Amino acid sequence: MSDYYDAFELSPVPARGPDAVAPEPFRGIYAMPTFVTVPTSDMAASVEFWTRGLGFIELFGIPGGVIHLRRWAFQDVLLVPSDRVPEQPPAAGISFACVLSQIDPLVEACRALRPSSAADPRDTPWSTRDVEVITPENVRLVFTAAREWDPDGEEAKNLAAVGLVPPGPDRRDSGDSGDSGDSGDSGDSGDSGDSGDSGDNEEHA
Repeated sequence: MSDYYDAFELSPVPARGPDAVAPEPFRGIYAMPTFVTVPTSDMAASVEFWTRGLGFIELFGIPGGVIHLRRWAFQDVLLVPSDRVPEQPPAAGISFACVLSQIDPLVEACRALRPSSAADPRDTPWSTRDVEVITPENVRLVFTAAREWDPDGEEAKNLAAVGLVPPGPDRRDSGDSGDSGDSGDSGDSGDSGDSGDSGDNEEHA
């Protein structure tokens, strides 16, 4: 008996073959299980490269805070302003969603193995608590957990200003787990946007 099973319907990747058609960019809002954070000192140039060069769309942006780029479902990139962009790779960080109760134990476990591997947790402007970890291979990981959502707080106002409605009592109170790290992407996976032949993913959140 195998532990594996067919779950191709979860993926936006179309069935392989010479006639495969790429899905359109996915515009639904969901809580991201994983995403890439890219620091940039020139936001306009970065947006131009990622959109015109790589085919991403600008899903939304919060002035001075973050620009959320998207290609297919689950292909999320957050551009964040920074004056400390490394001259050599890697500059990007990979983020994994978690929950608040996992943050402190993760820090303790990583520091027990490598004392300087985990930074102190920090609260973000998009209502998450993040901890950065450098692995033995020098990979920069960020584990990000949604903080309690305040519908009257600054994060909710910022998201509402760009057209993202904060979660209500009838929706999962996941905050912005990761835009999950960012995003007020705490809603249900969008009603708009087609995720492609092999998986309209309706539940990135």
